[in-house]
Amino acid sequence: MDKNQETKQDETKEEQESSENVIKEDNENIKEDELIKELEKKDNEIEELNDRFLRLQADFMNYKNRVEKDKENVYTHATEDIMNQLLPILDNFERALDNMDNEDSFYKGVKMIYDQILDVLKKNGLKEIQCEGEPFDPNFHHAVFAEECEDREEGTILEILQKGYMLNDKVIRPSMVKVVK
Repeated sequence: MDKNQETKQDETKEEQESSENVIKEDNENIKEDELIKELEKKDNEIEELNDRFLRLQADFMNYKNRVEKDKENVYTHATEDIMNQLLPILDNFERALDNMDNEDSFYKGVKMIYDQILDVLKKNGLKEIQCEGEPFDPNFHHAVFAEECEDREEGTILEILQKGYMLNDKVIRPSMVKVVK
């Protein structure tokens, strides 16, 4: 073989190696691009899952707060209902006590029972609306009678006809009153 042929063969070999290197680089670039695309896809999936998790967590917290609020509302409504049923009993006890002899042992027994009931109701949030001598407020009072009175200012409450009560700062029964006209 002569030198020319050898040189041509070497050149052909070099070209072949060079083209093989180019092919290898292209394959590596393609693999890198595929890996990058795959990583981007996985990152997007992770981001979506994270968003779903955060929304689910927020929904759960909202649900938990709603259930707690509903539970509190049920308790408040039930307490208010029971209080409204017991108020006429308190009124009857007061009428009975007003018409009994204070020295009598029967009076003392009834008074003890009345005081116990009143104490239990107060511990559960019941408060009497104090209003005699106070200015009339339609949020707390219900005017049944109006009477002229020279020595009192107009709109002042003269007499309580039926006590009013509040349960935890909510009026459950307004006071029925007589007002100065």
